[in-house]
Amino acid sequence: MTVTEETASLQLSLNVTAARTLTTTTKSVPQMRGISTRWLLSQLPWVDVPAGSYRVNRRLTYTVGDGKVSFYTTGARVQVVPAELTELALLRGFGDERALSALAGAFEQREYEPGATLFTAGTPLDTVVLIAHGKVTRHGTGEYGDETHLGAATDGDHFGEELLGGDTATWTFTARAATRVIALVLPAAAYARLNGRSEALRTHVTRELTRPRKPQNARGEAAIALTAGHDGEPVLAGTYVDYDPSPREYDLAVAQTVLRVHNRVTDLYNQPMNQLEQQLRLTVEALRERQEQELITNTDFGLLHNADLKQRLTTRTGPPTPMDLDDLLSRRRKTRFFLAHPRAIAAFGRACTAHRVYPGTTILDGTRVTAWRGVPILPCDKIPVSARGTTSILALRTGEDDAGVIGLRPQALPDEYQPGLNVRFLGIDERAVTSYLVSAYHSAAVLVPDALGVLDDVEIGRS
Repeated sequence: MTVTEETASLQLSLNVTAARTLTTTTKSVPQMRGISTRWLLSQLPWVDVPAGSYRVNRRLTYTVGDGKVSFYTTGARVQVVPAELTELALLRGFGDERALSALAGAFEQREYEPGATLFTAGTPLDTVVLIAHGKVTRHGTGEYGDETHLGAATDGDHFGEELLGGDTATWTFTARAATRVIALVLPAAAYARLNGRSEALRTHVTRELTRPRKPQNARGEAAIALTAGHDGEPVLAGTYVDYDPSPREYDLAVAQTVLRVHNRVTDLYNQPMNQLEQQLRLTVEALRERQEQELITNTDFGLLHNADLKQRLTTRTGPPTPMDLDDLLSRRRKTRFFLAHPRAIAAFGRACTAHRVYPGTTILDGTRVTAWRGVPILPCDKIPVSARGTTSILALRTGEDDAGVIGLRPQALPDEYQPGLNVRFLGIDERAVTSYLVSAYHSAAVLVPDALGVLDDVEIGRS
């Protein structure tokens, strides 16, 4: 070995491993993968609730039931629940169980493949159709002879109830199966036989047909009598505004946890970062994530479960198309934003590309987001995706002034850490562990039904 080679093999300076024993390491604060954008929490107007509950007072609305019919299965046979037939307008309030059971038993089960026609516009209205499973699209004829799309119907919807009143009209639209459909059909002949045998049924239907209806506006609310366009000195209409006698009250819900920190940790390992502060920061992040999930999916006050059935739409073909979002947008004034799963937003982008249109963008709180017709489409991974690859898209009008959707939180809390969230010291146990109760109080209210709309059956897996 030469002198040069021997010199090259010798260590000439302090190595990195040894040098690190004399240095300090620059550290980040603890990171958390579970933090999302939480757009719903930031964009929802929050109303302070001093007393722990919030009452939504509305004008009196004449609504009975949800208009959806329920079914049960016996093997391969689907049958309608007899009492659910009272969801049909002419049978509301009808209480003869024997007649309802006989009527339910007269329905025939029929199945349709995708694309099949259930009935055609202009043909005699000779059946009552109950949709037990699947999606049916309604089509009409436009002013220039082209086919128009009139919406879709799904499980529990029904057509042709005018038959119960002896109406001899014709179908005003064509119904086609968009998916495989299971329907229960009551032929006119079967109904005529039952109507002839049951005096109670005949009497009830006749009374419903002739019963005077209380004046209502287009939204189903008790009408306010007004006089307009008159001249001279006619007697003006007198009126009053009737209120809903049973307004809904929303109680504040809570998400809680007990944070435990050993005193030795906070005494000896508190530099350069405060251990309690970091523990609390990550705990609060987790609580806020759960809070947003509850606002979406809670069965009591969650938005997905509180959308009015008349404000729920289904997609035309599966993927969310520009036409679907237009339908959803047109159902309300002042839509502030859409809320969708990130995969649904991606599916909408693919549908726009297929239709050769391109969604715009807008700036919201300093962030550029996708928009449609100028309305932001905000991502929310708390919206569920079913095993079949379907999800929902929400459209919200927000704020008390616009009779929209609002968030609810306490006006003030003892030991408040953030609005609607407090941290309370619980004590130190015999193991020198300090405990803190961390609580986040929240709820949401839909002030009027059309403030919230939902587009259901959004397919996100189709390319």
